[in-house]
Amino acid sequence: MTNSIGRLLVTNGTIYAGGRRIDGGRLLIGADGRIEAVGGSELEAAEAKILDLGGNVVIPGLIDQHVHGGGGWQAMDATYEGLNGMSLYHAAHGTTSFLATTESAAEAEIADALRNAVQAAARGLEGAELLGLHLEGPFLNPIRCGAQDKGNIRPARPDELGRYLEAAGGLLRIVTLAPEIEGGMVAAERLSRAGVTVSVGHSDATLAQMREAIGRGATQTTHHFNGMSPFHHREPGVAGAGLICPELATELIADGIHVHPDAVKLLYDVKGARGVCVITDAVYCAGLPDGEYGDTTMKDGQVWLKDGSSLAGSSLTMLQALRNVLRFTGRPLEEVLPSLTEVPARQIGVSGRKGEAGGGHGRRLPRAGRRACAAVYLCPGPEGLFEEGG
Repeated sequence: MTNSIGRLLVTNGTIYAGGRRIDGGRLLIGADGRIEAVGGSELEAAEAKILDLGGNVVIPGLIDQHVHGGGGWQAMDATYEGLNGMSLYHAAHGTTSFLATTESAAEAEIADALRNAVQAAARGLEGAELLGLHLEGPFLNPIRCGAQDKGNIRPARPDELGRYLEAAGGLLRIVTLAPEIEGGMVAAERLSRAGVTVSVGHSDATLAQMREAIGRGATQTTHHFNGMSPFHHREPGVAGAGLICPELATELIADGIHVHPDAVKLLYDVKGARGVCVITDAVYCAGLPDGEYGDTTMKDGQVWLKDGSSLAGSSLTMLQALRNVLRFTGRPLEEVLPSLTEVPARQIGVSGRKGEAGGGHGRRLPRAGRRACAAVYLCPGPEGLFEEGG
């Protein structure tokens, strides 16, 4: 898009870019809305308008590659209003782009959600940008179903997978599957060859099966430690494979509920920030008052199936997740940020235009009254990251 005010030199900010912190940093944004350069006081631009940040923090836009809903809306509504509503909700809380994530359901319901997302992406959303789709189910292991509907979990049949690929119109970015189920390995290889990220989740796979899945193209795990065979010293399982295998990135729901804070620290100690992909796994009721929503109950921000048998997604936002990881790990912001920016951009194939506040990145400027844009997110000073809300 064209920036109506021309080139803009953003000054007097603390800028986090490329794994470094620039105090008193400057950001040059071109008339087309793209970030042309990042630097310090030496960065000048003739005829550019000046915007003084007053010490605000500038970070790359946060990318949520696994989010089902929020603000009373969800991807499985299969409506423009549903995707637009969750887009607006999460844009107000740090997310600048996301993957609309489905769940195990009848084939027709899933296909409708995929086709709706294709139409919504073409039309454009008012909040966070829709980068594509994450198909979570139905090709899962019922033993590790969690809150997924066991009655709608099924083998990975090639014809059904083909129909999903067609319905998604090239926007299918990630498929979560259990490689050990019937058709799972073949599906993983097919998806990988099609340029779709294969994520192992809701899986009871052994380490040997995980190594085969990696050979077939798997490159990450879904909400690590949750919905998977746990680590055991005699059989490391999916959880162990995520820790052991450098080929795998590990999704992480960083709410301190799905994964204990010390286990979050352990994951970062083992994998490093560029081996962890922070997600929300947020659902319909995120941002709503405590209460009952369908077959789930939310109390004190925790979302459970009504029978208490399983957590059922989260009420997390990306900005809350960032605060939590900083607190749980004790690592500096510049070290943690890649887990919410560069890693998801890499995993979903949009590196080079998303995930960094650097030259050539970003596609639009903040609109009046909004803090979020495709390239960067503005925070009210370093301490603002730890404020409630936002």
